[in-house]
Amino acid sequence: MVQELEQDNLQEIINNNDTVVVQYSATWCGNCRIMKPKFKKLASEMDQTTFVIADAEKFPESRKLAKVDNLPTFATFKKGDFVNQVQTNKFEILKDLVNTLN
Repeated sequence: MVQELEQDNLQEIINNNDTVVVQYSATWCGNCRIMKPKFKKLASEMDQTTFVIADAEKFPESRKLAKVDNLPTFATFKKGDFVNQVQTNKFEILKDLVNTLN
């Protein structure tokens, strides 16, 4: 399942879940829209990981957690700590990033 942030509370989600994968996106970002269903598909395959979509423009504090400067950015967090991030529109690169959490 994928959570879409309604408020700038990503840090709280990261602190309350063991592993978290975040898609940082924006409404105007075409590549973000292309990756969203792929991100959701990956989420449906991984029960033990929390997947979150964060609007990088609406939620600046959440954006700072992964030093986002381009979209779409995908970031991983484990046990409350930032692990890694990639800026991509390629599913295989996203999948490789998520697989590094295991």
